[in-house]
Amino acid sequence: MSYAVSQSITRKSASNLALAFILLRPEKRKAMSALYAFCRQVDDLADEETTPQSRRRQQLEDWRRGLAVAFSEARPEHPVLQELQPVIARYHLPHVHFEDLLEGVAMDLEITDYPDATQLELYCYRVASVVGLLSIEIFGYRNPQCRDYAVALGKALQLTNILRDVADDADRGRVYLPADERRRFGVSRDDLLRHRYTPAYRALAEAVAGRARHFYAQARNLLPVEDQPAMQAAELMGAVYWRLLERLEARHFNVFAPGTLRVGKATKLRLILRTWWRCRTRSRLPNYGPA
Repeated sequence: MSYAVSQSITRKSASNLALAFILLRPEKRKAMSALYAFCRQVDDLADEETTPQSRRRQQLEDWRRGLAVAFSEARPEHPVLQELQPVIARYHLPHVHFEDLLEGVAMDLEITDYPDATQLELYCYRVASVVGLLSIEIFGYRNPQCRDYAVALGKALQLTNILRDVADDADRGRVYLPADERRRFGVSRDDLLRHRYTPAYRALAEAVAGRARHFYAQARNLLPVEDQPAMQAAELMGAVYWRLLERLEARHFNVFAPGTLRVGKATKLRLILRTWWRCRTRSRLPNYGPA
């Protein structure tokens, strides 16, 4: 089967997740491209602000119906779902995880402010952890504890994303940093919408970063030794996003200043080589997380 559409979407995205596919064997790389293309398409739907809200809700339902077809013996209409269908069958991907992902996208359509860390963690689970749970089915694993590892790592990555994208999200009218913590540190929603960088904001961001560090450490401790070689793509993601979190900390979480925050190509290359070696040798040296 050709995965031309999915691979084209993956190449154009230039995302850190797509970068991690370099460590996969060709057949798994193609499967992950199909999964990634689906995730990319539904995620972009939530951010397409030129499209009316009602139309985006309808598009989300169209994806939901198309996904149901992909889980049947009928042929889906959308090219991405056509390429995803054999991947679902080959790797026995659970339908419930796709449903959770679509619920996460629905949260982006309906919610612009999260009341507390519990609701934010649910969002992180739906848009990130379930992608990890689907991915490990493709990677292959032996120890069921790997599922807990995927959940923890997904939350760590998403919290890092949220901290990086505070300014961009504010420009879309979205605030992910929980309202109860904003009150505790004295940061208003308007402060974020107006890109106000203050000592209070820095303290708030450090608190959220602390929760991300907790999940990085949890993921590192949960990864079964016997599954370490199979999880090298996930481990590369963890390493890249941990470096991103360190960059955020180095600039005191000031994401409102000009300039793009990213991990450079040279650093990514070093992380690819280091991750490959550590997973191959099943090294217990941490690839990310607090020392």
